[in-house]
Amino acid sequence: MTETAAAEPFVLDNSYARLPSEFHARAMPTAVAAARLIRVNRPLAVQLGLDAQALESPAGLDILAGNRVPKGAEPLAMAYAGHQFGNFSPVLGDGRAVLLGEIIDRNGARRDIQLKGAGRTPFSSRGDGRAALGPVIREYVVSEGMAGLGIPTTRALAMVATGEPVLRMRAEPGGVLTRVAASHVRVGTFEYFYRQGNNEAVRALADYVIDRHYPHVADADNPYHALLEEVAARTADLIAQWLLVGFIHGVMNTDNVSIAGETIDYGPCAFMDNYKPATVYSSIDRGGRYAYNQQPGIGQWNLARFAECLLPLLDDDEEKAIAQAQAVLERYIERFENTYHDGLAAKIGLQERREGDTELAYDLLKCMAEQGADFTLTFRHLADLGQASDSRDDGVRALFDDPAAFDGWAARWRQRLAEETRDDAARRVAMRAVNPAYIPRNHRIQQAIDAAEDGDYQPLEALLAVVARPFEDHPELADYARPPAPEEVVQRTFCGT
Repeated sequence: MTETAAAEPFVLDNSYARLPSEFHARAMPTAVAAARLIRVNRPLAVQLGLDAQALESPAGLDILAGNRVPKGAEPLAMAYAGHQFGNFSPVLGDGRAVLLGEIIDRNGARRDIQLKGAGRTPFSSRGDGRAALGPVIREYVVSEGMAGLGIPTTRALAMVATGEPVLRMRAEPGGVLTRVAASHVRVGTFEYFYRQGNNEAVRALADYVIDRHYPHVADADNPYHALLEEVAARTADLIAQWLLVGFIHGVMNTDNVSIAGETIDYGPCAFMDNYKPATVYSSIDRGGRYAYNQQPGIGQWNLARFAECLLPLLDDDEEKAIAQAQAVLERYIERFENTYHDGLAAKIGLQERREGDTELAYDLLKCMAEQGADFTLTFRHLADLGQASDSRDDGVRALFDDPAAFDGWAARWRQRLAEETRDDAARRVAMRAVNPAYIPRNHRIQQAIDAAEDGDYQPLEALLAVVARPFEDHPELADYARPPAPEEVVQRTFCGT
């Protein structure tokens, strides 16, 4: 594996490599014998200012598979710690990922380029550092689905099949994902140094994050307090957006919480079908710590761990520092509720907020939970209803075990709509813009994975086509909006490590 002076599909820098050596460990990707390109994300390549055709070339495949290091790359594994299901692990780090470096995209933003599943690193412990093809496909599909929904997320630039098996619960085909992120710095990165008592490293990391992600806070009276405020606000908005589309992250450990406010680390994640607030998909979350309805509170808990790391930077007086942090954590809840409630009002077509609107939305959710209604389709079909009950009601009514339960709520909803100045046509357009017809449904992802493992990528391509434009109607792929039949339901997902 060598660098070359020949034309490169892309040229990288690595600002993180310029931090002190305790922040990372040098780690070269491990070459694979029979790499095969599955897919390059051409629209993302354009956003990054890259030549997709070059990425699809043999030279591009070599880089995407980890067989060759591009010009300017300084491959490394990032050091971090983390609270995993509430228990602190002092050393985690990138055990199966290698950060190649960064690229400046068309908007002038610095974006990480990371190979996930690229082989062992100094943080691999007893792991093989590889990824199975199934989790690679899941992350590609779900992260692109989130991008299509307009929710901040890491992205997938490419998928490569390694041609080598990995041993998990069974032997599975291996894969490498090229992940693009605003940053791979996590709450757990700060914890790694704070728990060692290395406050100078915490300060250096905070300065790096401010310079790269939040330069506008550098001139604040207390930049570190302003940093905490920014991260808390982005986290509140992000989790509210998850709930508004029925998304369950699955493993909200502090090492899976991005300082940049992006959804990161798609392991045992899924979108709900029937609305059940206590839904858990992760095979290892037996206590429901990261259930759908627990995510806002867990977000605050994770931010509290971040705030602890910043206490020495907030104020020399510990009591004052704690008071500052607590005030930010309280505002997190207010920010989350405002974003979530505004989103719910938009989902049910209310533009002019009035007292009782939030309760009206919550009553619909309660009815959906009691009646086994599909989360995504309930809101999507609701957009098509008019001011008066007619045949258009049939689609949404059929989603409820007892359609009369929906009728009772719909009568109240229509009464509230009559108070709006916006007409039905404008309301429908607005509702369809926030209520997707398509999500990356768990059973469809599994079908795409099963087919891909047999060499058939057509189901994957069809799924990607609809989740990339989830608010549009795709008549030829309308079946991809359908909830799973009982025999298709996927109850559990796995992290794939």
